[in-house]
Amino acid sequence: MTLRKARDLFPNKLAVVDGDCPVTYARIGERVDSLARFFQTRAVQPQDRISILEVNSAAFLETYYAAAGIGAILNPLNYRLAPQEIAFILRDSGSRWLVAGSRFTSLVKGILKEDTPLEGILWIGDSSSFSEGITCYEYENAVRDHAGLFKPAAIREDDVAHLYYTSGTTGRPKGVMLTHKNVCLHALGTIAELKLTDSDVWGHIAPMFHLADAWAAFAITWVGGCHVMVAQFEAEAVMAAIEKERITLSNMIPTMLNLMIKHPKVGEFDFSSLRVILSGGAPIAPEVVRSIMDAFSCDYIQTYGMTETSPYLTFSIIKQHLQNLPPEDQFKYKSKTGRPFMGVDLKVVDETGNPVTADEEQVGEIWVRGDTVTPGYWNLEQETKQAFSNGWLRTGDLAVIDSEGYVNIVDRKKDMIVTGGENVYSTEVENVLYMHPKVLEAAVFSVPDEKWGEAVAAAVVLKENESATEVEIIGFCKLHQASYKAPKSIVFLDELPKTGSGKIYKKALRDPHWK
Repeated sequence: MTLRKARDLFPNKLAVVDGDCPVTYARIGERVDSLARFFQTRAVQPQDRISILEVNSAAFLETYYAAAGIGAILNPLNYRLAPQEIAFILRDSGSRWLVAGSRFTSLVKGILKEDTPLEGILWIGDSSSFSEGITCYEYENAVRDHAGLFKPAAIREDDVAHLYYTSGTTGRPKGVMLTHKNVCLHALGTIAELKLTDSDVWGHIAPMFHLADAWAAFAITWVGGCHVMVAQFEAEAVMAAIEKERITLSNMIPTMLNLMIKHPKVGEFDFSSLRVILSGGAPIAPEVVRSIMDAFSCDYIQTYGMTETSPYLTFSIIKQHLQNLPPEDQFKYKSKTGRPFMGVDLKVVDETGNPVTADEEQVGEIWVRGDTVTPGYWNLEQETKQAFSNGWLRTGDLAVIDSEGYVNIVDRKKDMIVTGGENVYSTEVENVLYMHPKVLEAAVFSVPDEKWGEAVAAAVVLKENESATEVEIIGFCKLHQASYKAPKSIVFLDELPKTGSGKIYKKALRDPHWK
């Protein structure tokens, strides 16, 4: 529906900028038709699975729509996973075809050494050097050789549209099912919340295999906006793209934004086209929020969501009556996790399932429900049952809530540190660390302690050409919060471990200490 609407209303409007290949909506529509025909000639049926292993590109956008048109389930793959991990996802999903960028040739060779159900590979780019005994076709040839209309599938709103696998940071990866209803209602909600129009230019900067960015493939198309593809994140390249393509908005992982605002060349670029920057995928320190607004001179919206919820659950958009507050008071709301997203029911509950007091003091778990929430996990009935309570999805995120209905996440349940009987939320310690002028990145986690059970530890990356001692960093934390919350130890790293989507991977920092 979304692409058809854009083709009808904006046929000659610029739809996608991917390097030196700008394409109109009319042409994108024709290419999607051809790609859909290719898969239908390979007997791909409704609800069959197609996987994609690719950086942000026009081909990724086209594959999202071609799969939807024939009723197939698209399975976006995290290209930072190991071959064995991707092979597991292909087996678990039962994927029949893989659409893969030729830059991932060696990764695909490793995947095919494992057992997979794949019948063929559609290569984006030159695949002439690939000869692994599986049917292969080049993407552009497929589009050229199958020109013409395809036969649209009869799709029900509760049919699965996408299958996103969780990163597996807590164990076996699970396939999160999102239906056509989930995806479409989420797109409509973001259009209303963010006031998206055909004048918007969206920067695809976070990876399109992750919902931090993928939702925009549908919302931006629906309103006839322009998609600008940035293949992979590199701070200076992103800033150059914002200036050159006049990008108006984008959603980035906090680690990306942090690297941009602290880049030595950030002041050399023209960001006047930006109307709003969104951050999501992980908590963000208020000091980083302030720096973002200063560096880009645009509005800022903090977001929160999950793969299981399409993804948005909250926006830190300021309510009308709060816009009369002094700027500093408004900033307190902007830097919170936010109030509930349109169409989502959200509550913060204690361990008995009762709502916590809206006093910004009592901590509880966020529970949500609504038409953008997943029906469950792929072939995991028991895990699906465990994730829900009377129709409410238990997020595992701990938060407080205020009298205006704005929530503020304090930690993941699994990241909360209990030291000497006191609860320490890693996010609040990280917020202090980000206040230190020498700190580029920080992550707080627990380590075993004979006296206190658990102790607070931190991994810190310093800014370029800066130096600091453990005593200095710990002393700074004690100046700004209770001493028991301050890290007992600091490890200085050149880089923090990250997940495929760019989030800081605390499990890799924590687990070695607990083994």
